[in-house]
Amino acid sequence: MKAIWNGVVLAESDATIVVEGNHYFPPEAVNHDYLRESETHTRCYWKGVASYYTIEVDGKRNLNGAWYYPQPSAQAQDIAGYIAFWRGVQIVR
Repeated sequence: MKAIWNGVVLAESDATIVVEGNHYFPPEAVNHDYLRESETHTRCYWKGVASYYTIEVDGKRNLNGAWYYPQPSAQAQDIAGYIAFWRGVQIVR
């Protein structure tokens, strides 16, 4: 699977984990050069607290376009640190 935004491959892996229709990429499969820590946090009732990244490619920003669970609940331990994308990021094979 690949995560692509603004013509750039942000992540690529054959080992994504699909949860609720979202592909979570292993952290080592993600190009962190395009990610900037965000102050945004949300809570999922069963996964826990999510943290976000803003994506920056060629001067364009996708605010909170990626998220991850640094310390997920016991039920979501498989995705600890894995990164998912949305807001116009294409997920393709």
